[in-house]
Amino acid sequence: MQGGGGSGEKLYFAQALLSEAWAQNVCLTISNGLIADIVAGVPAPAGTVAHAIGLPGVPNLHSHAFQRGMAGLAERRGPEIDSFWTWRETMYRFVDQITPDHLRAIAALAYVEMLENGFTRVGEFHYLHHDSDGRAFSNAAEMAIALIDAVAETGIGLTLLPVFYAHGGFGGTPLGEAQRRFVNTIDGFARLFEQTRASASQLPDALVGVAPHSLRAVTTNELRLIEQLAGRHPIHIHIAEQIREVEDCLAWSGARPVQWLLDSVAVDDRWCLVHATHIDDGEILALAQSGAVVGLCPITEANLGDGIFPAATFVKAGGRYGIGSDSNVRIDLTEELRLLEYGQRLVGQARNVLAHGTEISTGHAIYAAAVKGGAQALATTGGLAVAHVADIVSLDANHVSLTGRQGSILLDAFVFAAGKDAIDCVWRRGEKLVSGGRHKSRNAVETGYRKVLNELLSQ
Repeated sequence: MQGGGGSGEKLYFAQALLSEAWAQNVCLTISNGLIADIVAGVPAPAGTVAHAIGLPGVPNLHSHAFQRGMAGLAERRGPEIDSFWTWRETMYRFVDQITPDHLRAIAALAYVEMLENGFTRVGEFHYLHHDSDGRAFSNAAEMAIALIDAVAETGIGLTLLPVFYAHGGFGGTPLGEAQRRFVNTIDGFARLFEQTRASASQLPDALVGVAPHSLRAVTTNELRLIEQLAGRHPIHIHIAEQIREVEDCLAWSGARPVQWLLDSVAVDDRWCLVHATHIDDGEILALAQSGAVVGLCPITEANLGDGIFPAATFVKAGGRYGIGSDSNVRIDLTEELRLLEYGQRLVGQARNVLAHGTEISTGHAIYAAAVKGGAQALATTGGLAVAHVADIVSLDANHVSLTGRQGSILLDAFVFAAGKDAIDCVWRRGEKLVSGGRHKSRNAVETGYRKVLNELLSQ
């Protein structure tokens, strides 16, 4: 599924959220997948379908696509208190069985669901590299190619983040047998990176960055080598997701994870620190000043019992954040945004915590932050503006929860009341992939997914 948005195609919206502000009666001209021109305050051109409400698509900055296949499989309590660490054992058992064909089918469903929810680009944090016995495929990028094929099938944008994973704990602790499919040497990872870039070049605007998995999975020297390999490409890392991780980092280095990272490498606007849940006031300020994006995944963080990131304090310090679906236990953009704000309300016992004073509504504030932060983290453009990628979402003005709403109040109603059911169409690079809330390839993708899951769960 390539191309879309041919020369001079026009889209018209009765109202649209442009990068500057809301505008009325907006005509967008799409050329080669980009927005070539925007004119507001004009009637719809002859023969152009008028849509009611236009929004920018939202980047999903953190996904493990294969985990969509295990959604709901880890919700049974064990003999001890469950946590991220017990959930991880379930994930290891599931991942043992996945072939490239399985991965393609599972990822395709995840990407269809993302598009239907208004996510138009995905940051795929990809660490499932090797065959089930731990041996490398003849093409090191074999599993990455499965993801690329799923992107080609569904049309979502891609920033692929192959993961460097070399150790099982801080200070170079050896990996366990369950992690055999993830492990790489620096030289092996460099080959993987180049082969992945070559394979991704078939897509119109795919990007490839790097992802040191976590501080517990790399040594200091390896982290610095991976940063050098990245150049100006995005760099993503899991960090400070669990209290135990903070305690282990303190025992190893004498510093908390985020502070250690900031002190050890040049963290800047290339970086996305995923989760960063457990950070103190000093880390909040330093991280905000670094220009990096924090990748927040509220549904997964709630599902795993991670904790709640201090977003209110971080935003007041000038920090940038974006949204990811992470484990894909549930793919739902508006629920991610809603849970982000509600978590802050529960912690602070206050309302409208992430709004910018009285100048902008809460729904508008968090939606706009997700667009801007996600675009930075995935090295793409964000928002409806000339020369930006034509990634666009339209809402159904007839949805009952949008009745009588205009401007920013529409975003509040969308995020806090209507949810994904209000999404009508989604365009990716100007090509309409979703109509009436349903992806054009959903039937075929669902069929492939069901076949694969029945195979995997019968083993």
